[in-house]
Amino acid sequence: MNNLSQHNICPVCGSSHFEVFFEMLEMPIFCNVLWPEQKAAQNCDKGDIKLAFCSSCGFIGNVAFDSSLLDYTQAYENSLDFSPKFQEYSLSLAKRLIESHYLHKKDIVEIGCGKGYFLLSLCELGNNRGVGFDPTYVPLSEHEKVKDKVTFVQDYYSEKYAYSDSNFVACRHVLEHIPQPNTMVESLRRAIGSRLQTTIFFEVPNALDTFHNMAIWDIIYEHCCYFTSVCLSYVFTSNGFQVKQTSEEFGGQFLCLEAVPGVSTKEKTKQQSIDLQQLTQDIQKFSSRFASKVEAWQSKLEYITSKNQRTVVWGAGSKGVTFLNLLKNRNDIEFIVDLNPRKQGMYVAGTGQRIVPPSFLQEYQPELIILMNRVYEQEIRQMAADMGISAEFICV
Repeated sequence: MNNLSQHNICPVCGSSHFEVFFEMLEMPIFCNVLWPEQKAAQNCDKGDIKLAFCSSCGFIGNVAFDSSLLDYTQAYENSLDFSPKFQEYSLSLAKRLIESHYLHKKDIVEIGCGKGYFLLSLCELGNNRGVGFDPTYVPLSEHEKVKDKVTFVQDYYSEKYAYSDSNFVACRHVLEHIPQPNTMVESLRRAIGSRLQTTIFFEVPNALDTFHNMAIWDIIYEHCCYFTSVCLSYVFTSNGFQVKQTSEEFGGQFLCLEAVPGVSTKEKTKQQSIDLQQLTQDIQKFSSRFASKVEAWQSKLEYITSKNQRTVVWGAGSKGVTFLNLLKNRNDIEFIVDLNPRKQGMYVAGTGQRIVPPSFLQEYQPELIILMNRVYEQEIRQMAADMGISAEFICV
């Protein structure tokens, strides 16, 4: 079994102050694997989440994580690119990176490129050449027209691909899946070698949004690691990178880091020390705040059930799956809506709700829609209005 930590030693800084503070047991190991049959979805493999916090560097990780349970294949589907709101964000991010790093006619590598949308944006907007690595990549017909400039490799990125010279390396929503983040970052630094002008860009879920703002539905088995700016910076500065900046994006839900090769250091700034103290306080309160929020939502659903309100959840990603699996009376909700056509007709891991397209609601006419992500609220309200749906909306 490949655990994230042995004997509660922090895998990032090596501190022994790595203590379990929270548990979620028997959760689906995959929120983003598609299940074509309801019974198979309900009987999916499950694993335990036991989160430990390092008060020395701020790292949070699942010490019960077993990487041998997970196998990322083409059945894994976590693309957000069917949302106009997310498309807008992704496109603006690509434009910003091209402008700020002068990415024109350059060589770009993306680690964990998914279905390739972001890499294609970087290459098309900046007339760049790209190589994307991802075992879940699915060949698409529209990629044929750019095959002379963009190559996709259905494999994990590793040092064996160090021949892929690059001026820029992007990696979005991958590091949180790696049980030993130092190993990945150290390997990347070796692969870059003497190309000191290479810039790297990493994006991960923002742990402050989860543990300070109580976006608790983002806690999933697939995410064995949770990063705040303090810890994310430490991972890179201690493995030979100079961090140029970190920033919170997408309504504070994402954390971004930009860095270049540099000299390893383990020193924290004064602000980072202050931030770490605040995070420590958040962690001390988290379990009780978590229990209160889940209990409040259970009461809400009991009330909704008592009123016989026809209810759907909107958002069949990680948040929606966790929400349904945590709440006891989830069976009163039959359907969950998602824009991603590859998810529609499939079933939710653990609970078995059928995933339906927005158009389904025109006939179903729900009285209540539970929105799993507030950042999409305006987009979803407008879509519902255009379909003549006059349901009440609640954001989690």
